[in-house]
Amino acid sequence: MILASQLVFFTCIWITLVPNAFVVAEIKTPRPHCSSSMEQTRKQETRMRKEDSTKVWPLKYKQILHIEDHDFAMRPGFGGSPVPVGIDIQVESIDSISEVDMDFTMTFYLRHYWKDERLAFPSKTNKSMTFDHRLIKKIWVPDIFFVHSKRSFIHDTTVENIMLRVHPDGNVLFSVRITVSAMCLMDFSRFPLDTQNCSLELESYAYNEEDLMLYWKHGNKSLNTDEHISLSQFFVEEFSASSGFAFYSSTGWYNRLFINFVLRRHIFFFVLQTYFPAMLMVMLSWVSFWIDRRAVPARVSLGITTVLTMSTILSGVSASLPQVSYVKAVDVFLWVSSLFVFLSVVEYAAVNYLTTLEERRRFKQTGKISRMYSIEATQAMAFDGCYRDSKTDMDQTSFSLHSEEEALQARCVSNLSADSPQIKRRKSLGGQVGRIILENNHVIDTYSRILFPTVYITFNLFYWSIYV
Repeated sequence: MILASQLVFFTCIWITLVPNAFVVAEIKTPRPHCSSSMEQTRKQETRMRKEDSTKVWPLKYKQILHIEDHDFAMRPGFGGSPVPVGIDIQVESIDSISEVDMDFTMTFYLRHYWKDERLAFPSKTNKSMTFDHRLIKKIWVPDIFFVHSKRSFIHDTTVENIMLRVHPDGNVLFSVRITVSAMCLMDFSRFPLDTQNCSLELESYAYNEEDLMLYWKHGNKSLNTDEHISLSQFFVEEFSASSGFAFYSSTGWYNRLFINFVLRRHIFFFVLQTYFPAMLMVMLSWVSFWIDRRAVPARVSLGITTVLTMSTILSGVSASLPQVSYVKAVDVFLWVSSLFVFLSVVEYAAVNYLTTLEERRRFKQTGKISRMYSIEATQAMAFDGCYRDSKTDMDQTSFSLHSEEEALQARCVSNLSADSPQIKRRKSLGGQVGRIILENNHVIDTYSRILFPTVYITFNLFYWSIYV
């Protein structure tokens, strides 16, 4: 027992004295020279760690912005006055305008400005902090949507095009790059000489005017556009910003912002593709007025060709436009042009009918001989151009059929023998054809040559003065 107590006593004394001896030895023993260089290395690492903020903010930005201390499902100042949210837009491009779908596609930068004191943080340099899309899901942002939009998406190449900038006093800038396809109610009553007014409407989906107040950040200057915006069929005449209110019976009044722009259509494309071909077809139909009235195949085929061509032009224009229930300006021009082409065909039908009546009347007056002469004379004109009108033949009723046939053959033979040279023969044939056309011209053809062009030119003057 005594030995055990003595052993415990000496053990305690040894534990107490030995560490002090090591401390004294360490104090007396000089440190190596490399310790100073190690201290300098530690100081440089500490200085670099302080300057490299990327090693600090990912670990502490939630604490600095107090994200974990607040419920960001609620808007700033919940229960108080509405949150003012300023809007600023930079239009990048108008991608397309569709008349058939009555919509447009636009790409722009949408920027929101508001103040959330819950995100305020202390800063000696008063510098803001910028974040990407990963922080958006952790804080409150305005729920802006586009009224009457059909399709929309946020660009995500190479990452989502979202930027969030927080200032020390709690002011927040939220910018996003969006492409939207929205409806545009177009009026085609003056197409293609029309001007379209389209608008893109922005509104909060959940917060009415008691919770959120939308406004243009810089007034009329809040809407900026790229100077190089151009479209294939339109001129962009103006961009303007406006605001208003929208009422829903179940949820109340909402602030609404409008992006208004005016588009004026290029006319030169439709002049080349629609108006000019239609004018050519109308003028081509007038050629039949100068063709002999007994040349039935020539005049009928010309009239049918122009009518079918006008039908093709009408169907091509209708296929590129929506099926509206009112009359368009291009419809007025094309249908009037088609009417002129149709009337030229009807005009020849009237001429041919009156010619038939005239031949029947002459047949009754002169008898069978004149009728037989008329048939043979028509055949002769069809083959060699030696035709003489029956009006001239009526003055020669005292002669017999045989003498008339001999005189006709002798006249044709004498003409051929006198004009044996090729040049003289052509001149003789041309003069005979011209004389035959003039002598066999009907009075309706004579008036049509003047009346049709005059009325059509008058219509064009009224048309372009009204719609341009």
